[in-house]
This record gives sequence, C-alpha cells and structure tokens, in this order.
Amino acid sequence: MNFSDSFKQTNSLCRFSACGEFVANAVSFRLLVREVKSLQIIQIYTCLDTVQHVEWSPDSCFILCGMFKRGCVQVWSIENPEWKCKIDEGSAGLIDVCWSPDSRHVLTTADFNLRITVWSLVNKSVSYIKYPKKASKVLDFTEDGKYLALAERRDCKDCISVFVCSDWELIKHFEVATNDLAGICWSPDGRALCVWDSLLDCKILLYSPDGLCLSSYVPYQHALGIKTVAWSPSSQFLAIGCYDEQVRVLNHITWKTVAEFHHPASIESQDTQIIYREAEKKLQLRDQRFSLQDISTKCPQSKYEVVEEMPVHIKTVKADTETANPKLGIGVLSWSSDNKYLVTRNDNMPNCLWIWDIRKLQLCVILIQAEPVRCAEWDPAHPRLAVCTGNNKLYLWSLPGCVSVEVPTDTGIQITSLQWNPTSHSLLLRGKDQFCLAFLEADEEF
Repeated sequence: MNFSDSFKQTNSLCRFSACGEFVANAVSFRLLVREVKSLQIIQIYTCLDTVQHVEWSPDSCFILCGMFKRGCVQVWSIENPEWKCKIDEGSAGLIDVCWSPDSRHVLTTADFNLRITVWSLVNKSVSYIKYPKKASKVLDFTEDGKYLALAERRDCKDCISVFVCSDWELIKHFEVATNDLAGICWSPDGRALCVWDSLLDCKILLYSPDGLCLSSYVPYQHALGIKTVAWSPSSQFLAIGCYDEQVRVLNHITWKTVAEFHHPASIESQDTQIIYREAEKKLQLRDQRFSLQDISTKCPQSKYEVVEEMPVHIKTVKADTETANPKLGIGVLSWSSDNKYLVTRNDNMPNCLWIWDIRKLQLCVILIQAEPVRCAEWDPAHPRLAVCTGNNKLYLWSLPGCVSVEVPTDTGIQITSLQWNPTSHSLLLRGKDQFCLAFLEADEEF
C-alpha cells in the first residue's frame, strides 16, 4: 500500500468522482479537481463564498458547490471550464442541494422545507414541488433513475408522491400510516419503498410504487424505535437497526424476520465468531530512536491479536437518555457489495464492530478497537472493510484476517472519515483539515 502526500481541505469536503478518475476538494472558497493517478490539478474553480457542500454529478461531467449561507449553488463543468452555472434561491434560502440521476437537473430545498425546486441545466426550465416534509431522508431516487419518491406533510398527514424523472410529472400520490415519518428508501430493484416512523414509534412500512401497502412491521412498542435502515444490494433483505441494540433482518418475500442479531456486552463463548482485538505498543523513553517530543505526539504502533480467552468484556458507554439522539442503539448498518456480510456498531459500544455472515445468519467476526470507531466502509467490489478511529492508522478487514496500516507521519493526518474509490483501487482518507490517498496494489489481499 502506498500513500500520497497530504493536501489541504475544508470541512472534509473532498470526494471521488463516480467514475473514479478524479478527486475534488474544497479549500475555503476554492474548488480543486485532481486526477487520481497523478494527483495533478486539472481545474481550479473560484466560488462566490465559502463552500459548504460538494457533490459530483452521477456521470462525473459536472460538480456542484453549495453555499447555503448565501443561498446559492454554483455548477462547474469538468470538460468545458468556460461553462458555468449559478443557481440562486434568493430570499427563499437554501438548506440542501443534490443531483438528479440524469446529471442534467439540480434539486434545491428552500429554508424551512417550503419547497423543492428542480433546475434544468439543459433548457433552464424550473419546476417546483410543494409540501416536502422535514425528515432525515425526505426524498430518494430509484437506482435506475426513473422515479423520485418524496415524503410530504399535508393536512397533518404523511404522504408520498412519486414523480417521473424524465419530465417531473406526478404519477402517484398516497397517504402512509405513520405518525411522524422519519425517512424513505427505495429497494435497489425499485419494487418496494421502505418508510419508517420517528424514533418515538418503532414502525416499518413497505409500499409498492403504486401505493399498495405490502407489509407493516412493528417489532416493539413504548420505547425508542428505529435508528438505521439498510437494503441489501440484491434487495432480498432489509436490515433494521433499533435503539434496543438489536438488528432485525426481513426477507423480501413474506417481509417476516429471518434473523435477529444481538450485541451483548460480554461474549461468554467462542462458538462461530473470530474476535480480533487491537493491541497497541506504546513507545518507551528508553528507546533512543525517539525523542520526548516524538513520544508525546506519535501514535503508538498497533496490531491485531486473536482473542481466545473467554469471556470477553466489551467496553460500554452509559447513554444519557435525557438528551436528544442518545449514544445508544445501532448507529452503523452497512452491507458488503456481494450481499454476504453485514457490519454493525452499537453506539454505546463505540470501540466494537460486529460482522455478520448472512449466508449462515450468524456472527462471523468481532473487531475490538483501541479507540471509538469513526467510520467503517465496504469496498465497492470486494468483501473488504476499511475502518478509521481518529488516529493515523487505517484498519482493513477481509476474509484472510485484519491488518493495521500506519499512515506516514509526515502527512500528519488523523483519519476521521474515509471513502473508497468506485474502482476499489484507492482510498480517500480525510482528517480535520487535510486529506491523502491510499493506493492498493492489485495483488494485495487487504
């Protein structure tokens, strides 16, 4: 594995393009675009204000910069630097912006969720969508890009509107049986729309695109409900992470539970799982190779050890249930690209990742880190998981085992988040105000 030099960035605003050939990063009011292979700057764009949001178009031909304080969006062309576009919401304000799947329309959300505006980059036409609901995930496109589902609130009732993305025509509108809708998500095959209620009501609803309710699932009542939802890539399973520290997996035929995954604080026996614990080796003063300053600033070296002695006690954090969004329940829930593995994290056990084998419906691996897990992301092409914990190390898990890779100290990056290149050949490692790339060799198993 090789690492690039570090580069400046602001607010972790650096992204790979969908094609994997470019990487863009924002530095205050400037946007820089580099080639991934050479890291040479191919474009520098100057924006009107400090950039707060960066997003590539799905076809990688355009990139937009959101400046929410100013209420405007600027769109830039990679192929034609002379072409540019400015979208100004004016007095309506701006709180969110995203691309449509065809890469030729931009959707902006006005302050207080007053409306969603669809701006065409082709003919400069403008369409308005009223009544969007204020929710964590208020809209979602089908994977084929044909339809848009939008959550709405009308007459004190939650509704779903389905639009055709070719001309933004409304084709279906129906009410949903939620008290306070919190989010929506299409299945990857576009045959089902998942709708979930707020954390005060633990309820999942499945609808067909024409508004038919396929199923309603209520695992329990009178307690904090759903925290995370994730479809498997094949659309065969729907994973639901709840505040009761459990994951429930539904099948796509009967919409019944096929597995319930628990996250106990104590592992009494080693039945099917392999437990890896990160073991740190701290620098000693008697080691003449390091100065006192090195010892105080350099992160300790680490490696993974297989834990065989039972029981294993996992460090837990007491959640403050009196505050909003308590650190409790399933905060990380993600499927591998081959549909075979599911990674989870119980937020009151922040140092631990659980990897489940979906073929056997059982626990496969437990990763116990020395520090709380900041980010965990699957390789888009292989069953390989990348993890970071806010230090200068990159952790990788795959079937052969685990490895801890130390980022060169001259970069000075403490990795807080990461992103796989869509080609799976490199990783984008983000720190507080820097980023670098990690390049994986073709024959590397990790």
